Parts: sequence; structure tokens; C-alpha cells
Amino acid sequence: MGFRTVVIKSRVKLEHRLNYLVIRGEVENKIFLNEINTLIIQSTAVSLTASLLNQLTKNNVKVIFCDEKCNPSSELLPYYGAYNSSKRYLKQMGWNEKTKNDVWDAIITQKIRFQAQHLCELGFKQQSDMLYDYANDIHAGDVSNREGHAAKVYFNCLFQDGQSRGSGGFVNDCLNYGYTILLSAFNREIVSCGYLTQIGIWHKNEFNEFNLACDFMEPFRIVVDKKAFALKEGDDFKKEMINLLNCKTKIDDKMTTLDIAIGQYTKSIFKALELCDVTKIVFPQQVFLTDEL
Repeated sequence: MGFRTVVIKSRVKLEHRLNYLVIRGEVENKIFLNEINTLIIQSTAVSLTASLLNQLTKNNVKVIFCDEKCNPSSELLPYYGAYNSSKRYLKQMGWNEKTKNDVWDAIITQKIRFQAQHLCELGFKQQSDMLYDYANDIHAGDVSNREGHAAKVYFNCLFQDGQSRGSGGFVNDCLNYGYTILLSAFNREIVSCGYLTQIGIWHKNEFNEFNLACDFMEPFRIVVDKKAFALKEGDDFKKEMINLLNCKTKIDDKMTTLDIAIGQYTKSIFKALELCDVTKIVFPQQVFLTDEL
């Protein structure tokens, strides 16, 4: 698995040569494809060869394309991420409804607990206790929408001066960009395991190509939240958000990177769905942001 995140910001031509990504601009640079984890095309003036796109797909490299405002707008995903994808598609469409509800409850419970912990760290003790109560009151696919109530309390504490999650501004730009990077990481893991991103366990929007990734990523949003509210206006938040995937992460009592932890967590959910056993899910225990190292 690659370890480099490559960001292309200027007018260049990208091509494939002898298992290298070749970047042809004023000078020519080469990067070994096996070292690349994520390729972000931030400039719309970049041109690429079909041969390169094919090799990036074969090497399971996340490729994210940005729009004219340098915001992520699309990504490259292979049709088949595993040798037996057809078999796994059939399994996915036959997942037990009760198990799907149980898995969703576990995911949302962990997400709210992380939010509660974050609020406690910031000094919002009363609101933190309220979120812990919400987390203990989730059942049957969260029919009472504890997640929605928790989100309202959570973001009301984080946002100040009349701002909100939908009001725009620097922090919201950070959140939106970070969530997109996170979503892309989950899409890659889901496809590489041989499953469809379109068919979710709770998200079922017919216009959303990434319903399953939206389900799985929920507990990891806290990493983006913490970084977004720690940054200051004028910081290069895109670089900071991209680098989050390299943060040291503790999962299953072992230290790794956030990107690898996402893969481990994703595989554990598929195991839980297959065995109808929610205890198989392995959640991250702690993520160490750059300024915490």
C-alpha cells in the first residue's frame, strides 16, 4: 500500500512510464506508483493520459479531481475492486435488516460518544453529559433520531457568533473539504473489498453514489471536526486536511496511520454484517493530530 499523498496544483501533463507517475512541467519529476496512496488533481489545467488512469486504478490509488475553486468534485473508482466482486454484491443486497440496524446503531453510538468526549475536552460538561445520554438511548436503527439531536447540540457548542453548520465561512470550508477527503478514503476501501458504494445500510439517497461510505465514515468525522476548529483563518486548511490521513491512530490497541485504520475498521464492519455480529466492529480508540504529537 502506498504512503504518499501527491497534490498537483499547476499546469502540467501527467503520464505513465515504466510504473512511474511522470509529471511534465517546466521540469520533469517522477514518482513510483507503488508509493502513492492518494493523487489530488487540484488544478483544472492538468492533462492526463488514459494509460496513467488505468495504472492508477490497478494500483488502487485514490484519485480526487477538484473544480475551478480547488474543491473536490469527483473521484476515480474502479468497477471491480476484488476478484469475486459479483459474489459480494449479492451478499451486500442480502444483508439482514436487523443486522444492518444493529451495525448502524453501533456506528452512531460511537460517533456521538466521540462528540461528547470532544465537548467535554472543550469544557461543555452539561452538553457532553447530554450527548452521552443520547448515545445510551439508541436502538432499532436510531428511530428516535438521537444522531440528529446530538448533532444540533454538538455544533451549537462549537460554532460561535451566530454561525452554524450551514452558514459558510472558513470553518465550514474546512469541514466540507475534510469530509470529502474522508469520504474518498472510505470509497476506496469499500471498492477494494469488492462492495458497492451506492448501497448503504442507512443512507439510501438515490442520487448519492456513496451511501455506504457515508454510513461507515460517521465516527471518523470527529477527526476533521477537531482539526477544522483548531485552524485559524489564513491557514492552508487543504494541506492540513489531506495530511490527516497520515495521523497516528490507535485501533485494536495498536498504533498505525488513520488511512490504514480506516481500512481495518471498514473490513471489520463487513465481517460484522456477514456474521450478523456487531461485536466484530473495531472502532478507532484515539487519533493523534499533528499538534498533539
